[in-house]
Amino acid sequence: MVKETFFTTDQTRENIDSPAVWHAPDGRNLLFATSKAGHSVNVFDAENGAMIRRLGGLGSELGQFNRPNGVWVVDDYMLVVERDNRRVQVVYLPTMVGIASFGEEQLGKPYGLYVKPLGQGEYEVYVADNYETSEGEIPADKDLGHRVNRYLLETAGSTADAEWESAFGAVSGDGRLYVVESIYGDPIHNRLLVAEELEDSKKGRQVKVYDLDGKFTGTTFGQGIFKYQVEGIALYEMSDRTGYWIVTDQGKVENWFHVFDRESLEYRGSFSGERTLNTDGIWLSQKPLSRFPHGVFYACDNDRAISAFDLGEVIQGLGLKVEE
Repeated sequence: MVKETFFTTDQTRENIDSPAVWHAPDGRNLLFATSKAGHSVNVFDAENGAMIRRLGGLGSELGQFNRPNGVWVVDDYMLVVERDNRRVQVVYLPTMVGIASFGEEQLGKPYGLYVKPLGQGEYEVYVADNYETSEGEIPADKDLGHRVNRYLLETAGSTADAEWESAFGAVSGDGRLYVVESIYGDPIHNRLLVAEELEDSKKGRQVKVYDLDGKFTGTTFGQGIFKYQVEGIALYEMSDRTGYWIVTDQGKVENWFHVFDRESLEYRGSFSGERTLNTDGIWLSQKPLSRFPHGVFYACDNDRAISAFDLGEVIQGLGLKVEE
């Protein structure tokens, strides 16, 4: 067990889902959390959890949200997946203003995303889409071929524009994606990890590995380790090709974070918080802060708050190497 350093304000009615952090050029360190019931993104001090402000409100205009779920911060941009607006909205962080949205023509029930920087203001954005049949069921295998959509996002200051590139997902074999939300990429190893949330001991409760072009690699991991729903994913990067994956095992009575080797994907250990339960999204920042010299690990706590862990305590507590 690792004791949490702090929790943000309890917001039980808001159905808090996923965190992300922005380290601003002016020295501010801001923690964002999506509020599904509040239709907002709530902003906190990333070093102590104090609430600063609320962004958005229910609606479909830029700057408004409808059940925001996944969130990602890259450079000076925040990307927010809105399940019920069926889109991804881009917020320019220096002004906290929504500047663009995309995906409305392709997405059915989007949840999570991963953003890969390409340089010169360009990014590839991968969006997990958990579309269902008209009866609310998992689609037939033949219809699982666009579980992940890929977009090219181009930005310049406070402007942004995105273009759909492709969609992918296996329609047979071990790579089929039944219930999807959390995804995370590793360009160095050409991997896109997809959390399979299906609570089935054979087909689900594992992580499925695609490459960044959308092809299933034939690799899965975590079966027999995950007891509950596979949720948020984060990557701890070392200066070379090594590091650790942290993947959430979402439980309401016991809640675990399992750690796997970045290269081999072998299991390296698990930890839990003193109080943190039922975790959806997670976020890892390796930037040293005064209170967290080795960085911070943030996790959603039971739909009501975001908890913060000293990342050095997490990694060292498992007997693993900390990046200096």
